Amino acid sequence: MSVIDKRERDCAAESTGLLEQFPEQRCATGAAGTIGYREAGAEHANHALPVVLLHGIGSGAASWVRQLDALGASRRVLAWDAPGYGVSTPVHGASPAAADYAGSLNAWLEALNIERCVLVGHSLGAIVAGAFARAAPGRIAGLLLISPAGGYGSSPAATRESRRDARLGMLAELGPAGLAEQRSGNMLSPFANEDARAWVRWNMARIVPAGYAQATHLLANADLASELEGFCGHIKVAVGANDAVTPPTECQRIAVAAHVELQVIAQAGHAGYVEAPGSYSTLIESFCRQCDTQRSAS
Repeated sequence: MSVIDKRERDCAAESTGLLEQFPEQRCATGAAGTIGYREAGAEHANHALPVVLLHGIGSGAASWVRQLDALGASRRVLAWDAPGYGVSTPVHGASPAAADYAGSLNAWLEALNIERCVLVGHSLGAIVAGAFARAAPGRIAGLLLISPAGGYGSSPAATRESRRDARLGMLAELGPAGLAEQRSGNMLSPFANEDARAWVRWNMARIVPAGYAQATHLLANADLASELEGFCGHIKVAVGANDAVTPPTECQRIAVAAHVELQVIAQAGHAGYVEAPGSYSTLIESFCRQCDTQRSAS
């Protein structure tokens, strides 16, 4: 470990300490390959709906460590490394669609014998969650989209290509460490403390370039609003008031597509669950409890 890398870990010491309580696990899923993930609260599997956390394009399972700690006290919580991230097997093809990632998600949940869950998608993870909701709505007890990325699939081809190529060019020029140094600040609000900033940088610096490149194509190809058409399950859309990546004005379009009111969380940026973990853990747990109640009523 380099001196700089050690300093980053030390700055985020509390998060790193928690991370050691939820070590990386690996699950063989057959044709979809291996999925890496972290888990908490397995002992509650028979008492409440499990909740599955899907990270964004510049992150990973480790970024959800505070939610694993908080939510795991009352229910089973799982955070995956998306295909192409960590040790997870990439999806097939250089320019995949959301359905490809949803297929890997389905295979992972099948392998873990999770028949039904609450699905939480952050940013690009919301696109995967939306595709899964379209493909397997009966397996979702609730869909919570946090700072959802809408994708550029409905944009003109020139727009899709320019956004895609700009991100790929930045990856090629800077690499993961450079991206973390230059882009991580956009993920947080002015209210974030240095520990949160260090933790976002630490996670972003560990992206796998090939997986990030595939996810960049996914972002260019996807259209979350269209994926949500026809989904009649329990759904909520939330965003930080200070989100500069997927601002409230953009998330409002997703909320309209989902036929719900957008919830705006004060003093939070794009990675609000990192900088304001208490508020976001409460948001997720409250939503999960609503889903628990609906399951009991049915």
